[in-house]
Amino acid sequence: MVTKQFRGLPEDADLRRADSLAREIFSDVANKWAFLIIETLGERTLRFTELRNEIEGISHKMLTQNLRMLERNGLIERRVHPTVPPRVEYTLTASGQGLRATVDAMCGWTHRYLGDIEAARRRFDT
Repeated sequence: MVTKQFRGLPEDADLRRADSLAREIFSDVANKWAFLIIETLGERTLRFTELRNEIEGISHKMLTQNLRMLERNGLIERRVHPTVPPRVEYTLTASGQGLRATVDAMCGWTHRYLGDIEAARRRFDT
């Protein structure tokens, strides 16, 4: 990996790194499965199978990939209980709850402007 050298003020380098990280995280979480996982977890702690059963249409593979990505980004916490078979539970972290508030706001925006969006699409498609 090549590290870029930043010229200018140290604050500018910090802002560039923050912007780069933000783009990377947005790219990771901006998919329907990540949003649905975040919404489904909400204030609860759920096991893998419970999550899969509540999110219609998600495959085992997609749920696994998205849970790993969310954990890597610090949005969910994965707890493994030493039982046979192992019991694994997932819950949102504080930063995951913060993102959930943003997801909820986006859903609220969609509900508020649903009629406008549908009308614009009809006009565009004709």
